[in-house]
Amino acid sequence: MSSSFILNTADRERLTAAHPHVFNRSFMQRYGLLVGLLAVTAYLIGCFFFFNVGPAFMQGRWDRASSYIQDWYSWRAQPRLRFEDGKVQPQWSSRGQYPADAKIDWLQPLPDGGYSVFYAGSDNRLDVTPTRVDVYVDGRSYPVVINGDQALAPQNAPEEIRQDGNKVLVHYGFAGQAEIRTSQVYVQRRFLGWANFFFDTHSEFWGKSYGQLAALALWGERLDPARSNIGHMVDDFLDNSVWQHADILSKLMQTLVMAFVGTLFGTLVALPLAFIAARNITANKAANWGMKRLFDFLRSIDMLIWALFFTRSFGPGPIPGIAAIFFTDTGALGKVYAEALENVDDKQREGVKSVGASPIAVNRFGVLPQVLPVFISQSLYFWESNTRSATIIGAVGAGGIGLKLLEAMGTNADWDKVAYMVLLILFVVFLFDHISNSLRSRLIGKTQH
Repeated sequence: MSSSFILNTADRERLTAAHPHVFNRSFMQRYGLLVGLLAVTAYLIGCFFFFNVGPAFMQGRWDRASSYIQDWYSWRAQPRLRFEDGKVQPQWSSRGQYPADAKIDWLQPLPDGGYSVFYAGSDNRLDVTPTRVDVYVDGRSYPVVINGDQALAPQNAPEEIRQDGNKVLVHYGFAGQAEIRTSQVYVQRRFLGWANFFFDTHSEFWGKSYGQLAALALWGERLDPARSNIGHMVDDFLDNSVWQHADILSKLMQTLVMAFVGTLFGTLVALPLAFIAARNITANKAANWGMKRLFDFLRSIDMLIWALFFTRSFGPGPIPGIAAIFFTDTGALGKVYAEALENVDDKQREGVKSVGASPIAVNRFGVLPQVLPVFISQSLYFWESNTRSATIIGAVGAGGIGLKLLEAMGTNADWDKVAYMVLLILFVVFLFDHISNSLRSRLIGKTQH
């Protein structure tokens, strides 16, 4: 059986008159989504040309960016093979990946006073002498001649060997590269991992395998009679001159203290001020208006600007960071608290007031229990967020790990250390996010689905 329902003219007119917003929609109601999409598309196209996005991408140094990304998960040994007195003298960078007397398997001396640099076996290597560098690519030799004012690549050189002005560039992919000049060969040899992460070359534990370290920690004889091997390892780890673990962990704790103390002070100050800003709590329009404008002023200035201001006033350190977080959070939390107070149920207030309670008691027992879960939830969220923000404001001199991170990035050679600090920050953010969620669940209760 089938049935159909057809509206006659009278029914249609009656429904149209009863529900005009359904049958007589405006242009924006009908085509608003399409208009919005077209406007956003036009805006993005305008930004693309206004900010020269295309040329910026075309002129970007993507090879350099790729090298920096590789530095996050690998390390580079960078000796300079200098030509001095008819011989080749290796000179190492300040990071000191090897001891002075270390035997390096990929850097071997030649009988004539030169050196061989191995990249991927003997088929890809450099044989360096003061007057000539033999570049081997896939087992075939390509001599680079060094005369008085320039290094010259051979005519039949493959793409791995490239003339660049007065110097010659050699690229072996991830294994590394070399820059051949008239006075030296600048070698970059890359390896996976982080060099000397646990112990630097001055430590007695440097170069030992994990098995040897475990044996020394559990049953080996003490290397230092004054302390256990485990304590010795911990001290050497923290005192690592290259990775500076003790300093980095200290700066990380400083960042956490900045976030916690700044948020705590902001919460304690914003709480009473929010009662003054709430219109239904304080019946004084001038006080309400003035307090809300104070909140607007404090939160309208970005935390980074406050950090710059206090750093210029008090000098670098955690105090400017705490002050910046405190000022910003006082304004933001005060606004949130005041809005929560203005939406409380007045019946509870009236009930407490009806028994003759004082205004303080009315707010304590009639208002605060209603808004306390919201206050705690917001403060915990701000604490979690400030853990990340404290890193940023630290970079402008407000102390903490942010300043250490900026120093490592400024060297342009410590990107592995940057990755290390970023991982520490991520771990702390994830940990505090979990702690914050757990506290909110205990204090407010989990949402029932």
